[in-house]
Amino acid sequence: MSIEQLFLADAGGAAPQRWCEAFPCGLTLTLAQVLERVARLSTEPRLIWMSSAEARWIERLREILRLQPGARVVVLSPMPEEREGLSALNEGARGYTHAYGVPALLREVAVVVEHGGLWVGPELLQRLVGSTHAALERRVANPRAAESAAGALPNAWTALSAREAEVARAVSAGRSNKEVAALMDITERTVKAHLGALFEKLGVRDRLQLVLRLSAFADPGPSSETESTS
Repeated sequence: MSIEQLFLADAGGAAPQRWCEAFPCGLTLTLAQVLERVARLSTEPRLIWMSSAEARWIERLREILRLQPGARVVVLSPMPEEREGLSALNEGARGYTHAYGVPALLREVAVVVEHGGLWVGPELLQRLVGSTHAALERRVANPRAAESAAGALPNAWTALSAREAEVARAVSAGRSNKEVAALMDITERTVKAHLGALFEKLGVRDRLQLVLRLSAFADPGPSSETESTS
């Protein structure tokens, strides 16, 4: 992996074992060393990791981003939970994940964040999807404004079948696959199949992108058309 991996730790502290396995060439540095390196090599691509187990992790995150606003920081939590994850993202972190994630997962996090993506866990993603959808609904209050915001793009809703649109509405409200399945009286496997079709049709890769894509257009509302749920 071309990007430099840095783990922020107290003097004498150590990075999690699985992080070391994921990034054998990664460096474990103190806050002063990280800040010095970021200032001295400000144009070099790097990813900074830190643990929320450190009492002052939010202060450290703020200090790094104050010095280098474009820095990409991932927060590792020994016990991930929604409120902490939202705090990390609100403070400018680009990722939030389990400190004991397997090396392959940590490398995947690095790739996503390196390419400008945002990495969060499934529960937090659902919360973000729901809040994003609500915010966009308030912002785009009428069909004309929605179509204007979408520009020349074709209305994404028209590409969906009635059943796919129903799944899209439920997912946009922040519901999990299990909740969507119960709401629509179908299996979770069928929900996943519909989501796969939705992602492919609209050229998106996750729930958050789906919400952003669909919210640019006026929702035509549920159709009277019915389809098989098999």
